[in-house]
Amino acid sequence: MKQDTKAKQVFLHLQQVIPNAQSELHFTSVFELLIAVILSAQCTDKRVNMVTKDLFQRWATPEDFASCDTQELEQAIKPCGFYQVKAKHIQNACKMIVSQYAGQVPSTMEELLTLDGVGRKTASVVLAVGYHIPAIAVDTHVQRVSNRIGLCHTTNVVDTENVLKQLYPKQQWEQLHHLLLLHGRYCCKARNPQCATCVLQKLCEYNQNKK
Repeated sequence: MKQDTKAKQVFLHLQQVIPNAQSELHFTSVFELLIAVILSAQCTDKRVNMVTKDLFQRWATPEDFASCDTQELEQAIKPCGFYQVKAKHIQNACKMIVSQYAGQVPSTMEELLTLDGVGRKTASVVLAVGYHIPAIAVDTHVQRVSNRIGLCHTTNVVDTENVLKQLYPKQQWEQLHHLLLLHGRYCCKARNPQCATCVLQKLCEYNQNKK
């Protein structure tokens, strides 16, 4: 099967089983999304949502986070893990948003990458989910699922991103990210993937190689 044909079928099958694929993080602004994504590193979205429910009531703007007491911020985000590093990233990023970007989260990859704690995946989420600018965020789920299915055969997230961008039109990039991520989170798990009930079992190289 040609790769472009396979890519189309993967998208259609996942659309059928996850018709409303979207971020599971709770946010009401691009700024809140940025903070939530920083907190989500090595942490579940469910736990992040529990933390941000109170966090955004306490501090609402980049100015608030930039000027708040660091130890208080650390304690507020402690359940998300790596709280000292994340607090430092959040405060430094917010200081730059205030001083360099007039209090607004920037809307280009280049500018987002200047913010402390923001890598390519986080920047891509902000662009695609926050600003609806075409981007594909490749996290561990997207990386794993893409390679298992056989959409790509890559060892790093940048190469995976580039391959997926060649296989799919820009208007599908945002949804593709959510489809692959959610499929990886709930079906194609790192351990004990649920191949027997997977809608992609006939398309998946990993499943075929097990036989």
